Amino acid sequence: MNVNIRKAVKQDCARILELVKELAVYEKAPDEVTVDYDHFEESGFGPNPVWWAFVAEVDGVVQGFALYYIRFSTWKGQRMYLEDLLVTEEMRGKGLGKLLFDQLLMEAKQRKLQGIQWQVLEWNEPAINFYKKYAASFDPEWVNCGISFDSNK
Repeated sequence: MNVNIRKAVKQDCARILELVKELAVYEKAPDEVTVDYDHFEESGFGPNPVWWAFVAEVDGVVQGFALYYIRFSTWKGQRMYLEDLLVTEEMRGKGLGKLLFDQLLMEAKQRKLQGIQWQVLEWNEPAINFYKKYAASFDPEWVNCGISFDSNK
């Protein structure tokens, strides 16, 4: 198995979106992915990118990705926010997730960020157990909040 972890390029957008949809199915929310391809690509590779990603290629095929952005905490400063980390079902358990996560750790340190944050669904035991290997802290005190805007109005 020939594995290559690299920064995502514009040509990876279609495959990354396929994997985002696979993640949505896994997370029991297949209809929640509403971003269109042009917006996704522009947001990552337009003149003002707001996200970056690493991909895991196996024998030339993207089998996983880790997509992140930089957020600012008034208490801590700049931090990486891991939006999504996914390895295809058939490639899970082969170390790709670890390679991607280790690459994120290196990137955050190189950028001199103050840490990494992310969310994990409370029922996603495989992911929780994966993050526990990194001695991640879990904070049940905070409640997720958000407002969505209907782009048709």
